[in-house]
Amino acid sequence: MEKIICVCGHENPAGTKLCGKCGRPLTEEAKSSKIVDMKYDGAAIRSKTRNKSMVDKIWNFFSSVKVGISLIIINLIAASIGTIFPQEFYISVSTDAEKEAYYENTYGSLGKLYYELGLSDVYSSWWFQILVGMLAISIIVASIDRGIPLHRSLKNQRVKRHESFLKRQRIIAEGPIINGDSANTLNLIEEKMKKLKYKVRRDGNALLAERGRFSRYGPYINHVGLIIFLAAVMLRLVPGFYVDESMWVREGEMRAVPGMEGYFIENEKFILEMHDNEKTENQELQGVNVVAKNYQTNAKLYKQTDDAVPGKADDLELVKEYSIRVNHPLQHEGYSFYQMDFRLNEIKAMNFVLTNKETGESFGEVHVDLTNPQDEYVINDQTKVQLLGYYPDFSGFENGEPQTATPNPNNPAFIFKMTTPDKPEGEVSFVAIQQTVEPNGDNAYKMAFKSVETRNMTGLTVHKDSSIPFLAIGGAIFMIGVAIGSYWNHRRLWVEQLDDGSIRLAAHTNKNWFGIKKDIDAVVEFAHLPKYIDQSDDDAEKEKEGDSTL
Repeated sequence: MEKIICVCGHENPAGTKLCGKCGRPLTEEAKSSKIVDMKYDGAAIRSKTRNKSMVDKIWNFFSSVKVGISLIIINLIAASIGTIFPQEFYISVSTDAEKEAYYENTYGSLGKLYYELGLSDVYSSWWFQILVGMLAISIIVASIDRGIPLHRSLKNQRVKRHESFLKRQRIIAEGPIINGDSANTLNLIEEKMKKLKYKVRRDGNALLAERGRFSRYGPYINHVGLIIFLAAVMLRLVPGFYVDESMWVREGEMRAVPGMEGYFIENEKFILEMHDNEKTENQELQGVNVVAKNYQTNAKLYKQTDDAVPGKADDLELVKEYSIRVNHPLQHEGYSFYQMDFRLNEIKAMNFVLTNKETGESFGEVHVDLTNPQDEYVINDQTKVQLLGYYPDFSGFENGEPQTATPNPNNPAFIFKMTTPDKPEGEVSFVAIQQTVEPNGDNAYKMAFKSVETRNMTGLTVHKDSSIPFLAIGGAIFMIGVAIGSYWNHRRLWVEQLDDGSIRLAAHTNKNWFGIKKDIDAVVEFAHLPKYIDQSDDDAEKEKEGDSTL
């Protein structure tokens, strides 16, 4: 695009409103305005000047403030929807099938839709990460689009400015020195402004006093902090960078740790301790229950050796032994194992006795380990029991076939085939708790329930978050930017001494006009300068009425 050449001979990029050297207005809009736009000191903004190629259109889309605000609102709405129902982190199931069943059973069809849309784990869902990524791109593009021109403009601040630039500032003054020495005026102004902690530069008969330039970078420091923060959120998708898994481990069981390759954890014992207080009659009337004192898992953490087969619990070495309690997790290499849930008295094994129904004679006992049931149980040479079917959580019949709701032994049921000396062809029986079905008619033998063995289960959450340091750094940088942008402001005072000894003055600040007026009042009184006016609408009206003060 063609450059704009100012009357002073300076070449300005296309789209520049004010000359970068003398400050003359270059566009009709700038020439017709009473107060010049100093937001970017007249620098050319790419998104405001280019809109031809596809790259320009994409750039302009993401650099738009409206688009950025819209993306922020969409992200907030998406995150808010994720709070309608509990996130997966807070429910006591581990497999995807159990999670889907939980949301559907608990919250109905709305819960099922909630799970299918990924709202149950919204912060890790692909579509939410895309929204976060688009917001990060918008922040980066907007920062480059406006930050680089602003930096160039601030870096090349000129002391001498054209009359048209000075007269288009909000605060202006022009006139002779009042009862003072005009030859010493600039020296007095420089002395006073330095006392007010301004940085003063002079060029011949012109002076520029500047303070708080760094505050203009406050919003861009905010953006840097936000970008780091959003990048940390997206890094959670990197395998091993963020782990948030739940697992159930039975007493005496060893399981591979999800999200922690090569590690296994063993639950030696789960302990539930209650307070020893006894209920009084008043407590019983009020429904007060005995309060738990301690939830504890005595655990051992193992690691596979280098030559071990991945995923198999062999060639293990003990890494750590620890009693996991609430708020006292087992920690190792950035991973934390939290005590989150428990289940008491889960059925571990069931004992049956093969019995003659008519005589009550017992032929022997069958021990069925529900964790690892066998296909066949041999009592003697001519007597055996075959396990034709095992249904850990029997939920009824469907088309004549028994069904199981979950793989957990909550309501175990079995199909046994009993072979005895007088029944060598065998008899089939369906046995469930308080239910027996004999599909081939009345049997001569039955599997009589004898006893049950139970054990406890512990629910652990495996957590690792390597993004926390980045989140903290991003948050700290963001707050620094907020402080810089909120408590400091960029103040500039241009003064030019004319050939007749009179003074032309102009001032600008990006905010806090009260503060810069206070500084100007001090220098006006000290150097005997002419009074200034504020060209903003309200103060201009007051000036006309004679209400403006020095």
